[in-house]
Amino acid sequence: MGSINSRPETGKLFIDFRYRGKRCREQTSLVDTKENRKRVQKLLDRIEAEITLGTFDYAKHFPGSSKAQQFKEMQVRSRHLDTPLFSDFAEVWFSEMLIQWRKSHSDTVRRTLNGYLLPAFGEKEVGRITKAEILEFRASLAKVTSRSNKPLSASRINHIITPLRMILNEAANRYNFSSPYQGIKSLKVPRTDVEPFTIDEVRLIIEKVRPDFRDYYTVRFFTGMRTAEIDGLQWDAVDFDRRQIMVRSTIVNGEVQSTKNDGSFRAIDMSQLVFDALKHQYEATGDRQYVFCTRNGSPLSHNNVTKRVWYPLLRHLGLRKRRPYQTRHTAATLWLAAGESPEWIARQMGHSTTEMLFRVYSRYVPNLTRQDGSAFERLLKSNFNDFKPDAE
Repeated sequence: MGSINSRPETGKLFIDFRYRGKRCREQTSLVDTKENRKRVQKLLDRIEAEITLGTFDYAKHFPGSSKAQQFKEMQVRSRHLDTPLFSDFAEVWFSEMLIQWRKSHSDTVRRTLNGYLLPAFGEKEVGRITKAEILEFRASLAKVTSRSNKPLSASRINHIITPLRMILNEAANRYNFSSPYQGIKSLKVPRTDVEPFTIDEVRLIIEKVRPDFRDYYTVRFFTGMRTAEIDGLQWDAVDFDRRQIMVRSTIVNGEVQSTKNDGSFRAIDMSQLVFDALKHQYEATGDRQYVFCTRNGSPLSHNNVTKRVWYPLLRHLGLRKRRPYQTRHTAATLWLAAGESPEWIARQMGHSTTEMLFRVYSRYVPNLTRQDGSAFERLLKSNFNDFKPDAE
């Protein structure tokens, strides 16, 4: 997305956009006013539309720009190539894929293109990128450090490479050449780090957590909901009559989005503890849209809750520091310990099959016989029958 800004020294507007993998800034003669911003925005919208359609002529819009000649020379060179530049085809591919992606995913792909793929391959003809260049690029990523000053993980490198593979494979299909990505396997990623809490630790956490977050963590621990799912949970998705939670949407970067995939769109059966917690929570936020929200009714910020509530509580209780996502793993392992059916657990977790359940939680799988949630209910009753939270 391009932007409109003004230069402090002149007060005149200029536009900032990307074309052929390069950042372009072009000055206008218009001073910074509301009306002029509208005029420049229309120009920017037209430019971005033409770039998407592949009809953008830099010299036509900015005949006096030094970049116009540069891009003209690039266009002349590209006419003699069998396939378009990677930067051009990547933009076409991205615009075509947008319709099937969630916004959070499209934002991630956009950052990957701008930060890694376009700088590395943007000026190369898409049909002449070699396998050796891909492997060299991947190897270079292992030397890049993340924000925490640590090398990029194998999982992160795979996520960066995935759009490259998709772009090259799609170009190969359209322009009838062999994809250089053939034979390149993803880096091996260590198994998911599962560090669930024990039932005694869960009870301790729920007993000692701030009263205004007791219902929140009760639901987290005993439903296996993801952070984005519970933070995006709305009251119209809570069915007390059927004793079910309908997972329909999530909150990602402050925006309401659809669930991660079809399997994630599901109904979670409420245990008695979860039912009671939500009934209690309804007294506090039942007149609001979101089940768990701030005082003004807006969704919770998971970063804020983690830093101000979750980690301080674990330190206070002397428990090992673990990410809040471990509450989801805890739910799965408690269901398994109770002897629930793998198919039932997979449905509760939002997995389309039991494959991930056995792969991730294999060492927690006992002899499973139940299939309706009753075994888990008995486990809760035996451990929480005398549970009486501190008065608020």
